[in-house]
Amino acid sequence: MNKPITQAELEQHIQSAPSAADAANTRRKKLRKKLLAGLAATVVISGAGYYAYDELIGSRYVATDNAYVGADTAQVTPLIGGPVEAVFASDTDSVARGDVLIQLDDTDARIAVAQAEAALGQAERRVGGYFANDEALTAQVAARGADQARAAADVASAESTLHRARIDFERRKALAASGSVSGDELTSAENALRMAEAALEAARANQIQAAATREAAIGSLKANVVLTRNTTVQTNPEVANAQARLDQARVDLERTVIRAPVDGVVTRRQVQVGQRVQAGSQLMSIVPVAEVYVDANFKEIQLRNVREGQLVTLTSDLYGSEVEFKGRVVGLSGGTGSAFALVPSQNATGNWIKVVQRLPVRIALDKAELEAHPLRVGLSMNVTIDTRASH
Repeated sequence: MNKPITQAELEQHIQSAPSAADAANTRRKKLRKKLLAGLAATVVISGAGYYAYDELIGSRYVATDNAYVGADTAQVTPLIGGPVEAVFASDTDSVARGDVLIQLDDTDARIAVAQAEAALGQAERRVGGYFANDEALTAQVAARGADQARAAADVASAESTLHRARIDFERRKALAASGSVSGDELTSAENALRMAEAALEAARANQIQAAATREAAIGSLKANVVLTRNTTVQTNPEVANAQARLDQARVDLERTVIRAPVDGVVTRRQVQVGQRVQAGSQLMSIVPVAEVYVDANFKEIQLRNVREGQLVTLTSDLYGSEVEFKGRVVGLSGGTGSAFALVPSQNATGNWIKVVQRLPVRIALDKAELEAHPLRVGLSMNVTIDTRASH
């Protein structure tokens, strides 16, 4: 049975109750102040930490995962046409520069070389004949000169004979009037005069013919000298042209063997034995895996402090974050991807919406690291650029 509360105890309890409520309220206020102070301190510390991180670290780095491995792929194309005789490389094969990749049938090329060699021999003999003709024509001009001199002497002799015959005829003609010379003697003198005149005309004709013959010989010599002037047999244009054709035929023969232009890995082989290929057709590609690079597509708002030569840290999904590649910024592309798209965006309409553009940044990789951890074209990369001053 509960003990009844006396009047005095009830009054004492009523007096003490407000004091306990006030104390509890005071404790709650103090706790709230401590919590608010702690929250404020946390916000201040967090803000200061973020500011310090942004100033000391965050603002000096830009990163993107929109980056891919690229390479200046070499295209293997024939420089001459012909049927394929053998193929020595397939996709994924590693090749070195100069390795034989494809052998074309060289039958036609060998025949062309033989024909060019024969044409060169003919040209050399023909030009050798030009030089021999120079000597022969020079001698011929000298002989024609002698003939011309002989003809001139014959004319002089005929003129002297004619002069003597004319004097004899005139003397006998004068004496014939007095009967001192017979008619037969006068007739003989007249005939001698006529024969002397005819001989002179013949001598003059021979002189003209000798001069013409000499001029013809001189013309032939000049024409032949034009073919040989300032040249030898080897430097004569006809021989040089034949030699050039032979060189071209030999080059075409060498081009029936198609070699690797660079070190790398064969990809996209598109040629088979027996196929007839045309000059310039793409037969396969070679990726120089030791010289790959990375094109990182950064947002335009990230590129304010990006400069050539800055250090870059990269990781590949192929190897994971445990393997880091070191690189350097080589340069920034001349335009965004959308600017060079086949169908570029048209921003002249009224319903235009701004889209943040990305600009490719070319990054060169360390060859020693590539040798230890090879990459392939098209692999994705994670890129972080240290935007501090160029190193």
